[in-house]
Amino acid sequence: MATILVVDDELGIRALLSEILSDEGHSVEVAESAAKARILREQCKPDLVLLDIWMPDVDGVTLLKEWSASGQLTMPVIMMSGHGTIDTAVEATKFGAQAFLEKPITMQKLLRAVEQGLTKPAPRAATPTPPVHLATVTPITAASSYAGISGMISPVRSELVGGDAHHHTSPVAYGSTQTTPVMSGLAPSGPSHEQSFELDRPLREARDDFERAYFEFHLAREGGSMTRVAEKTGLERTHLYRKLKQLGVDLGRSKKTAAN
Repeated sequence: MATILVVDDELGIRALLSEILSDEGHSVEVAESAAKARILREQCKPDLVLLDIWMPDVDGVTLLKEWSASGQLTMPVIMMSGHGTIDTAVEATKFGAQAFLEKPITMQKLLRAVEQGLTKPAPRAATPTPPVHLATVTPITAASSYAGISGMISPVRSELVGGDAHHHTSPVAYGSTQTTPVMSGLAPSGPSHEQSFELDRPLREARDDFERAYFEFHLAREGGSMTRVAEKTGLERTHLYRKLKQLGVDLGRSKKTAAN
């Protein structure tokens, strides 16, 4: 089985994860700080690291960046946190983390994340993107250029939807205020799979709008059943309730929409 390094400043978390993973046949090393994690990473060469974000000396994201910059990120890293935000999770994945687990961590989610992490290839060190010179950029000005882009996108769209894009709702124009499909002839049935979003705005506002539409879609599709929505979205019910409250999603309205 695999050698797994658990890095967390909480003794109880280290002990619990170590016990669960050991029962699964893995060899487990534990570290209570980034300093100890550096040493164990060199000594035991772990196949996977479970890394807490909030630690007293050096936080997990900083340690992840350090490993990435020095070429030591040769193993999958799964971040953990009880207070992490979406921004933190996105930042961690940008520097090589393969997954993010929110505490309290259920045994099912832990084992699934570990299994997926061990089957994925090791992350590659980030390479800087070469600068783009404006002289080499050809502006899209002619209608024929747009047609060319459409021709390139269509095969990809067809592949993504299983080889038959005609069975799916037409795309909508992002950045516009309309929600009418760009292509006509397809009558919507049930909750809409595609919506338009205004992109010329702060990231947090745009993200909240997307998440609100995402959860409202699933609530409508599942008839307002929180249990089924939790299963579909991969969230614990308690976290789902907190998320919906934070986004201001009206559960009563969602149930009425589903009934209609």
